[in-house]
Amino acid sequence: MADSIECGPAHRLPPVRFAFQPLPALTFSQRMLTLVVPGLIWPRQALADLSCDLPLPAFSLLLGRGRLNPAAAADAEGLLATELGADLPVPAAALRRLAFGRARDDADWLCLDPVRLRFEERSMVLDDPAQLALDDAEAEALAVSLAPTFESLGDIDSLAPQCWNLRLRKPAPAFAALQAGIGRAAAPLPAHADYRPWRQALNEAQMVLHAHPVNLAREAAGRPTVNSLWPWGGGRPQGTGRGRHDQLWAADPVPLGLAAWQGIAQRPLPARFEPEAGRATLALFDALAAPARLGDVLAWRDALVRLDADWLAPALAALRAGRLGRLRLLAPGEHNSVELNVARGELWKFWRKPRPLAEAFAAKAAK
Repeated sequence: MADSIECGPAHRLPPVRFAFQPLPALTFSQRMLTLVVPGLIWPRQALADLSCDLPLPAFSLLLGRGRLNPAAAADAEGLLATELGADLPVPAAALRRLAFGRARDDADWLCLDPVRLRFEERSMVLDDPAQLALDDAEAEALAVSLAPTFESLGDIDSLAPQCWNLRLRKPAPAFAALQAGIGRAAAPLPAHADYRPWRQALNEAQMVLHAHPVNLAREAAGRPTVNSLWPWGGGRPQGTGRGRHDQLWAADPVPLGLAAWQGIAQRPLPARFEPEAGRATLALFDALAAPARLGDVLAWRDALVRLDADWLAPALAALRAGRLGRLRLLAPGEHNSVELNVARGELWKFWRKPRPLAEAFAAKAAK
């Protein structure tokens, strides 16, 4: 049994706005799609090797005709917050409650998600929680058994089998974001006194989980077990702002909840892009993100082909037909980010030839 908890403190970011290109006031171009695509940026040679044989006709043409702008390093969560007119850090737990239909309140909430840690060499590595595939009954049984362990810290509220929140009795210290930790070595919590009750509760939770009937049954069936919990995304939303977008499409409940908090229409990400008249749409296409984090190149290539066929090809057709005035593709990255901006009129610049993906979205070397 590990004697240290798996996640280190988050880096608290001040309220900032990432340096993507500002847009002029929208008139005709209110028919705009802003597409956020995490996981697109790789080292140049890796990106060339991964994409050189893929049919990406729409993407290549848009890269050739549009304008590329470098931007500062960013993550998808921070970039979406900026686009929606919100400040950082994002209180993920409080926001995703809204996406699951919970009422607004003034409480401090913390995400407390069930996870699996595995030994790799000398480290504990966080697996993608989606691989657990918990069902409702399993999650309820685990949450009920773990509730007494966290009673002094807060009350567990299971939003979904793999989405748990803790209603805090007092504000919690900062924890590392779950998405940033997937596929990476987990760090112990700091020795600071603020983390002492969390170290104790999480170590006790690991012991409860080790002998829990749900885990014993999953292990006997050859399924991955839940062996820890991951706290992250604490706090409460502060104020309301308004970005340049009329609606948000996403699968992630955190940005959906942020849009709800900001009073912006939201719905699950559709399988394919279809323009809506007079709407400025912000969409999170995150199918590349998990394969990029985990190095699953086959899944990444499949997702890239879907991006081209289901999103960029119909967006290109809509631009040509005048049903879309502008396309922005924002690719956040750990060391640098990139914005592709394509206005309808730029499609006529036939002398600009299609451009390879590796020339546009290569990662800069870490300093």
